[in-house]
Amino acid sequence: MANPIHFKPKVDPQTELRRRLEAAPEQHAEALLVLFDVIEEAHNQGLLDLLHGAVGSKNAIAGKLAYYAKQPMTTQALRNLLILGELLGSFDPTILADTKNEVLDRHKEPPSLWCLFRQAISADGRRGMGMFLAFVCGAGKSAQTSDT
Repeated sequence: MANPIHFKPKVDPQTELRRRLEAAPEQHAEALLVLFDVIEEAHNQGLLDLLHGAVGSKNAIAGKLAYYAKQPMTTQALRNLLILGELLGSFDPTILADTKNEVLDRHKEPPSLWCLFRQAISADGRRGMGMFLAFVCGAGKSAQTSDT
């Protein structure tokens, strides 16, 4: 039968913790001062009172969160947010930035009707309008099924 191996640490963990705690104010003085400033500002702004109230009513908050988390609409909203995030992530940021700059440039002459028509019948214009119409039709279908 095997004999147990007895382990005795060379340094007492309690003594080492006490030594580190006593040395902490000297080693981390600047960080502690910043932490005290943050705590004071949180107190002045009422955040500590808010945190104290939230901790005191954790059961009520957790109950409300659990109630709303198990609702089917919450699951659908989260799934929709993930899908929208995926869609937005697929767009080239430079194209969106150029579009934003084009739309917000008040000094530029607005496009003519002919220019708008040419953009609308281009492949990209038709693709964009198709995406928009698919979204509108899907929203209409959702509205119809949720009413019944």
